[in-house]
Amino acid sequence: MEAAATSLECQGVVRKFGGLVALKNVSLSIAPGQIYGLVGPNGSGKTTLVNAVTGFYPPQQGRLLFEGRDITGRKPHTVAKLGIARTFQNLALFRGMSVLDNIMMGRHIHMRPRALSTLLYWWWAQRDEIREREVVEEVIDFLQLQDVRSEPIETVPLGLQKRIELARALVAQPRLLILDEPMAGMNQEEKEYMARFILDAREERGLTVLLIEHHMDVVAAICDQMTVLCYGEKIAEGRPADALADQKVIEAYLGSRNRHAA
Repeated sequence: MEAAATSLECQGVVRKFGGLVALKNVSLSIAPGQIYGLVGPNGSGKTTLVNAVTGFYPPQQGRLLFEGRDITGRKPHTVAKLGIARTFQNLALFRGMSVLDNIMMGRHIHMRPRALSTLLYWWWAQRDEIREREVVEEVIDFLQLQDVRSEPIETVPLGLQKRIELARALVAQPRLLILDEPMAGMNQEEKEYMARFILDAREERGLTVLLIEHHMDVVAAICDQMTVLCYGEKIAEGRPADALADQKVIEAYLGSRNRHAA
């Protein structure tokens, strides 16, 4: 079977909320194996685009293609089963559960509960549970979470909680990983660790990554290509060095040169 030419393609995506047009004819194309940055000021439409891709808020116009397959309007659980996993801008971990149990939740799309397997637990269900745990334990080792695996999630520092949410996405074994501000609230050391894990995940697991991030140093360092949004419109795209040097981006996102000089 021939590999798809693109991992994710957004074609003229429009999303409105009442009178607010959150996305205005946005198009982008992500090649397999890329780390693709999506940046812009708060309210520029980044998370709205991700929500459109993952089925939470389908676009009113335009098409979304994953590996050549039209996923426009698909339900979130269907999109996840096709091979797309995501993290959230605001942590969506389950308080009152351990780190291990939170990560295990990422395997739910691969589990097939059946009445017969429940009756014959010690043969089928237990075998399935062991197989799922093997995947989870491998990701825990990969992200160096062994020391907190049994801790209640609410006792773990924010930087590690971000890594735990990444782990939950990785155990779904996606081909496209969408990260919505995975480094928000992190110090410099934690950001460097997270950047390294994202690069290693791409290399070792063959992932394509769509990265929403406010830290421009991270985007410039690890992204192959990027798109910049402002008020729901695409104002620049290309290699990070070129896109970040665009005058429209400087004015909309980084501030004008005159203002910095003042």
